[in-house]
Amino acid sequence: MAKWHQLTSAAVLNELRTDAASGLTESEAEFRLNQYGHNELAGTGTKSSWQILWEQLKALMVMILIVAATVSALLGDYKDAVAIGAIVVLNALLGFSQEYRAEKAIAALKKLAIPSVKVRRGGHVKEISASHLVPGDIVLLEAGNLLPADCRLLQSADLQTHEATLTGESEPIRKITLTIEAADVALGDRRNMAFLGTFITAGRGEGVVTETGMRTELGRIASLIQTVAPESTPLQRRLDHLGKILALAALALVLLIFALGLIRGEELKLLFLTAVSIGVAAVPEGLPAVVSIALTLGAQRMLRRNVLIRKLPAVETLGSITVICSDKTGTLTENRMTATILKTAERTLDVADHLQKNGTEKVEVVGQPDVALLVAGGALCNDAFLSSEEDSGSSMPIGDPTETALVAVATHFGLMKTDLERALERVAEIPFTSERKRMTTIHRLPSDLERIPAGLATALRGCRSAYVAFTKGAVDSLLAISTSVWVDGKLEFLSQTKLDQLADSNNALAKSGMRVLGIGFRCLDLLEDLSDSANERDLTFVGMVGMIDPPRPAVASAVARCKAAGIRPIVITGDHPLTAQYVAREVGIAGECPVLLGTALEHCSEAEIEGLVESTTIYARVSPEHKLKIVRALQNRGQIVAMTGDGVNDAPALRKADIGVAMGARGTDVAKETADMVLLDDNFATIVAAVEEGRVIYDNVRKFVRYILATNSGEIWLMLAAPFLGMPLPLLPLQILWMNLVTDGLPAVALGVEPAEEDTMRRPPRPPSESLFSRGLGAYVLWVGLLIAVLSLGTGYWYWRHSDSHWQTMLFTTLTLSQMAHVLAVRSENQSLFHIGILSNRALLAAVILTVLLQLALIYAPALQVLFRTAALSFRDLVLSIAISSVVFWAVEVEKWYCRHKAAGSI
Repeated sequence: MAKWHQLTSAAVLNELRTDAASGLTESEAEFRLNQYGHNELAGTGTKSSWQILWEQLKALMVMILIVAATVSALLGDYKDAVAIGAIVVLNALLGFSQEYRAEKAIAALKKLAIPSVKVRRGGHVKEISASHLVPGDIVLLEAGNLLPADCRLLQSADLQTHEATLTGESEPIRKITLTIEAADVALGDRRNMAFLGTFITAGRGEGVVTETGMRTELGRIASLIQTVAPESTPLQRRLDHLGKILALAALALVLLIFALGLIRGEELKLLFLTAVSIGVAAVPEGLPAVVSIALTLGAQRMLRRNVLIRKLPAVETLGSITVICSDKTGTLTENRMTATILKTAERTLDVADHLQKNGTEKVEVVGQPDVALLVAGGALCNDAFLSSEEDSGSSMPIGDPTETALVAVATHFGLMKTDLERALERVAEIPFTSERKRMTTIHRLPSDLERIPAGLATALRGCRSAYVAFTKGAVDSLLAISTSVWVDGKLEFLSQTKLDQLADSNNALAKSGMRVLGIGFRCLDLLEDLSDSANERDLTFVGMVGMIDPPRPAVASAVARCKAAGIRPIVITGDHPLTAQYVAREVGIAGECPVLLGTALEHCSEAEIEGLVESTTIYARVSPEHKLKIVRALQNRGQIVAMTGDGVNDAPALRKADIGVAMGARGTDVAKETADMVLLDDNFATIVAAVEEGRVIYDNVRKFVRYILATNSGEIWLMLAAPFLGMPLPLLPLQILWMNLVTDGLPAVALGVEPAEEDTMRRPPRPPSESLFSRGLGAYVLWVGLLIAVLSLGTGYWYWRHSDSHWQTMLFTTLTLSQMAHVLAVRSENQSLFHIGILSNRALLAAVILTVLLQLALIYAPALQVLFRTAALSFRDLVLSIAISSVVFWAVEVEKWYCRHKAAGSI
């Protein structure tokens, strides 16, 4: 069979047994999905269960324990060998369980990140996940889309794709639909094909899917090289570095304890096992894993709040954000555009009043040709389409909210988009660009104008040409290329007076919070040069449509929280400055502050822009290139920037920002692929919720580090100090290993789900370079570790001096319970446990209770007494141990009380 690019469109459709007009039926698509499999590349970067388990067993500390168990077995101490082996297994299972859950969560997040695609099935256009595409599907392609599969193009309206990922070609490729006869054509020259992994930079088109998954051109490359390595976060790298330092310290500590034991004449085997146990205790090898789990669980929680995290380090960076640069439409507003005002040179029509008088019935505009021309132009120069609702038999517009609003208002006036397109066939178009701020479509005029809806036919009767071009866009953009205006059914010269009147009308509508679009047209005799410069000139300005997009209800409170958290919200929009100012004022971002236009940035130097960004809160008429300049300037001023974007051209600014935020509902695939996170509801309040979640995760990691290092240092101080008091080894190897398994396990991980503290969004952002040991954490680890050691060793020493046989059990129990008291106190760095509530983290409370019950089992269960060499404590001794352990809790609470009152100035 010939290659796809060599076949005609009809031959390709015949080969794939599909129809361009209706696409595949659902049953046939389901059959082919089972036949070809999902449209996915193999090797998603997730680990198998066996890989996860092997990584748990090959960890350095686990290998040391396995060696220790083997040595014990060779020396005939089978009890210790079995006990150490059991601890290794339990530790491996705990680590496996945690990482398996994290991998599953990451896989679920990746699956959600798969783009959706518009496909024609059973005669209806619908959106499906790209993973469900099959060969033979008819897909609709638009600027900003990622190509979901390899396709043979059937239609192309100035369709251009960027194929650098496959060919290395930096310039976009203009696509065609004609057959390419040569067989051996380089990939970059197959211009009638579009390939998975490339993206559309301009235009639109249709294609039939020829290959999916690993059978695509990208899939062939992926089969040669499968390199999807998990990305470590800066915090994980810092903790990994900390772990290496602690490992060196642990080695020195092991040698010291071993030497001291030899001097005291301790048994060699016992010394070896004790040294190994202390080495394991000294290194919190679970830190990076706990951080990974905390970040992944945080990403899952964010998903429940409509934030899809695409890059895990973003979760950590969110806590440092100082500036949020937000788009207006759909982010601060509801993105629910409704055309409310139609304004021509002859009349101003309030659509709401019109609806009230006429109901929802369609109203013909025979006597209002200016209105007919305005709404028809808006519906024709438009990429929204009508999708049939099979259940109701009705039609609803699907597409960009602004365009669907124009289609809806035209429908109300009796001008159905499908009827208009049937009568005025679109033959060419000049797509919208953010630089021109307009779009043009060119339509063939029928020889018999009676085929056109009556109101529009009256308006176009004077257009004695073969074609008519409709242009829609920003009013100022259209007025700049208009030479006449439509008045009383004819063209009038656009005088300066009329120009000023139209500009004033535009400003008045924009000031009242409306988005305003202008509509113009031009009659054409020939279709030769389809460039914007040739066709977007000498326009006749018809009028403008004012659309309202109300602010989202939750945004004002989110903005207030933002400001309280030391985060500065900024509005950056391509919309009219007065509209931007109105929305910013309504949601509380700014009052009557000046608006900086994008044109003002054109001629500014980098230094001048840096000066402007410090005082500017609202930017309007901004292009994506301007966004990049604003981000760069803010970063040069030391700000940590989150930037929202939805278009192809927003990708550079999204990549440059510290956190790129793409719009899930209206964002292009390219923007989503570039961004660090995707807002599934396009809501500003969701960004603020994500920032809060990022701060909570970082806080919880700090709590875990604070807890684990302080308690582990307590064990180390205890083991070092005991020989100097003339005591035997205070803890047996199994006791140390058990304690670290229990106290470093569930309670520590439960800290990762600690809820947000009251002041989470009332304090300034943390510097991104901030050390984990900043804000007194290093000093805290030192004094709390010493306190735990003094209390536990002091208890054990007193009992030992009084020749009590269970002195070691008292020391062991006091040390374990002290760590449980500490984990309860460390839940907040500032607030008392009684203030935040003991039940506010039920997972941690359950972990503490379980740990205490396990410790009691070690003391009172006969089998465990033999294994761990413990003795049953009397009720008095147990109560005394609990009381002494609680001193750690009260000491930390007193320190927090002191710090709170000192900060308030009452001390």
